[in-house]
Amino acid sequence: QLVESGGGLVQAGDSLRLSCAASGFTLDRYAIGWFRQVPGKGREGVSCISSSGGVTYYADSVKGRFTIARDNAKNTVDLQMNSLKPEDTAVYYCAADSNRLCVAWKYRAKDYWGQGTQVTVSS
Repeated sequence: QLVESGGGLVQAGDSLRLSCAASGFTLDRYAIGWFRQVPGKGREGVSCISSSGGVTYYADSVKGRFTIARDNAKNTVDLQMNSLKPEDTAVYYCAADSNRLCVAWKYRAKDYWGQGTQVTVSS
């Protein structure tokens, strides 16, 4: 099971840190992706980090503002979100993929999904 935390309501330009924690399994065998979804739209891939943490990917819309990092000792993966914009408003999900290298990370079926955490950015 994956559990996200850290969402909330902030103003444009503020920062938030989302955290993805695993229970019942260890994250170090999985690449972890962050996705987001707004009502009426498809799920968007935001970022991915390989199982070792050595490879990261970002959507163009968040590049330079978001940073993904993992702490395998703590069994968590964080998404630091800076300079937030109203268009970042969405439910954010983390997902675990047994392909450890983020190959086709936006499209591959995932082994585990979290329940999501709401991020709302006001203008």
